[in-house]
Amino acid sequence: MTSRISKDPKLAREIRRQRALQRLGCEDPSCVLCGERDPHCLELHHLAGQAYDDTTGPVCRNCHRKLSDLQKDHPPQIGDSPCSNERVGHFLLGLADLFLLLVEKLREFGTALIERAAGPHQRGSLS
Repeated sequence: MTSRISKDPKLAREIRRQRALQRLGCEDPSCVLCGERDPHCLELHHLAGQAYDDTTGPVCRNCHRKLSDLQKDHPPQIGDSPCSNERVGHFLLGLADLFLLLVEKLREFGTALIERAAGPHQRGSLS
């Protein structure tokens, strides 16, 4: 089987794609922040951090690094086993990090749309 896969690059690519989709847990994943759709570029981010909750969301590697870096500023774990308040607190901080990056993207997209809308209007007024 291995020799057949290595001789058929399309089959090998599809097998890798299916494994990535299986790892991500859906058939049509995309980064919740930037929209990247290539399953090979996507990872699952633990919103609260692995120690506090199993809830994950698909993000590209770049956005994952940004979110993970923001988590480094969260308070350290209090005890050996986090209580429910600590778990919820870390989950809310993780959501806040996600919203922070989403706000940056929304501002970027909103500004780009306004600039695009103003472009033809401004060019038309110059003629």
